[in-house]
Amino acid sequence: MTRRAVVTAGTGGIGLETALGLTKAGFAVTVVGRNAERGARAVDKINAGGGEPARFLQADLASLDEVRRLAEHIAAEGELAVLVNNVGAMFADRTEIDGVEATFVVNHLSPHLLTELLLPALKAGAPSRVVNVTTGAVRLAKKVFDQVEPPGGYYGFHWYGRAKLAHLAHTLDLAERLKDSGVSVFAADPGGAATDMTDGRTRKPQVVTPALRLLWPLVRRTLERATSGPASLAARSSIAAATEPLPTGLLIGPRGTPVTPVKAALDPRVIAAVRRLTDQHAPANPVPDGLSN
Repeated sequence: MTRRAVVTAGTGGIGLETALGLTKAGFAVTVVGRNAERGARAVDKINAGGGEPARFLQADLASLDEVRRLAEHIAAEGELAVLVNNVGAMFADRTEIDGVEATFVVNHLSPHLLTELLLPALKAGAPSRVVNVTTGAVRLAKKVFDQVEPPGGYYGFHWYGRAKLAHLAHTLDLAERLKDSGVSVFAADPGGAATDMTDGRTRKPQVVTPALRLLWPLVRRTLERATSGPASLAARSSIAAATEPLPTGLLIGPRGTPVTPVKAALDPRVIAAVRRLTDQHAPANPVPDGLSN
């Protein structure tokens, strides 16, 4: 029986390279993205290499309503072997989606919700895997999660790292929660790559704090070097996490081998705070209208 894999933000960059790697490993891959033309090109590129036919599903993963519709579609098709939550976004200016800060929605709430809604399909397809893509930017993130946004000004790079830290903590917690379910859970750090997300956004000084802007030429060069590698190499961590014989709950680094996560991602206080925010803003089973207190 053909094993199915889903890769979000899979129409280009690291996501597309991940999809190519999973196809070579024998999976029938579904790539998810917003743009139908990019999706068609991605599928053509994947299918040109042979293997199980790939397909594209259109969804804007910034919308939790669309996440729910996507999950319903995928779940209705039965067993799922691999889910790679590759979606990510960084915003130069503060943006809201349905009243919630956008960076937190796209980088944490959206992949969390998709995973929760697909758990029955993943359990049915066990042994199966969830791979959540993270970033080294978690090291510079504020570690307080009393609310979606910390106090102070908005700085896109740091908010991106904070949302990814929330998702990393969630990922490691989820691995523990699903330990005996047949669903293994991994985080994957691709390192840096030249992608649509990094192209241009890391070259604007407003994405970092005022203190770092004082060193902007140095900071800019550092960011540019960190985001200049090929996506094919950056996909190694996700492909390894999805295919290699590994115990659940690991962070796979840019070389495709396990690395130690930042301490904050293992802090029970951070995990509990992230869980509260997540349940508040993206419940997998929302209370029907008229039944809330």
